[in-house]
Amino acid sequence: MGTKIMVTGGCGFIGSHIVDQLLEQQYEVVVVDNLSSGRLDNIPSNKVELFVCDVTSAEFHEVVQKAKPDYIIHQAAHVSVVNSTVNMMHDAEVNIKGSLNVIEAAKRFKVQKIIFASSAAVYGETQYLPIDIYHPTKPQSPYGLSKWTTEEYLKMASKYYGVKFSILRYSNVYGPRQNYLGEGGVVAIFANQMSNHEEINIYGDGEQTRDFIYVKDVAAANIRALKNGDGLVLNVSSTMPVTINHLFKKMTALLDYKQEVSYQNSRKGELANSVLCNKSTEEHLSWNLSYSFQEGLKETIDYYKNYSLV
Repeated sequence: MGTKIMVTGGCGFIGSHIVDQLLEQQYEVVVVDNLSSGRLDNIPSNKVELFVCDVTSAEFHEVVQKAKPDYIIHQAAHVSVVNSTVNMMHDAEVNIKGSLNVIEAAKRFKVQKIIFASSAAVYGETQYLPIDIYHPTKPQSPYGLSKWTTEEYLKMASKYYGVKFSILRYSNVYGPRQNYLGEGGVVAIFANQMSNHEEINIYGDGEQTRDFIYVKDVAAANIRALKNGDGLVLNVSSTMPVTINHLFKKMTALLDYKQEVSYQNSRKGELANSVLCNKSTEEHLSWNLSYSFQEGLKETIDYYKNYSLV
């Protein structure tokens, strides 16, 4: 028997890319997903053990007991910053209660380690750039708060129960399989609207910066964290600031989009600038970017040209 990895949210955007890379590296893979936003066709169902289950449920413990994973890569989450400001209870139910259920199951059934998908949203308003792991954390959205709260629970679980962890704070992840509705990634939204010749909205003046990282690089960081980075909080990012206006221009060229952009008011909970430093990640995980922004964007748009987004 090989090493068995459970991926919560494994039918989702990021989770399914992690599943692909785990399989390539000959790991045994168990996927847990409630299919609220994940898609069955994102994973090779004949190569993984799939449990349709919600991480907030008591049933999740039965799944962990039955599957006996060595590690859990915890990706299942409510992921929309904007929606979290509308429905804080739902965000907390999934992201805090669900994560606590994962931690409790890991403790109960002797899982070796949890790799947790956190977010740049934990930092809140930027005090300096690039944002390193020592930057103050003051979340400006319920989503950011729920991610930060889970980080703190993981640290306590490690202290009191010996549950090992690595926390990976993602910058703006983009790539194939991202759902432009549920997850609301700006690259996916623009790709869908441009492909359908619809008007593009940019919220704010478009000069806000984002640190876009390609999903396959994020997946690689998760796998590196299985055996590295114990007890650490690490940024997973490209370190390259890109304005939304620049992204728009790049994508219009790749998709031959001719319409003008429409600027709207800024949205609640969204930050003006976010660029993360990943030096400690490179050091502790022996991880480096494999994709440039141009390469990742081209692969993403090629995917959207050939597949339905929903």
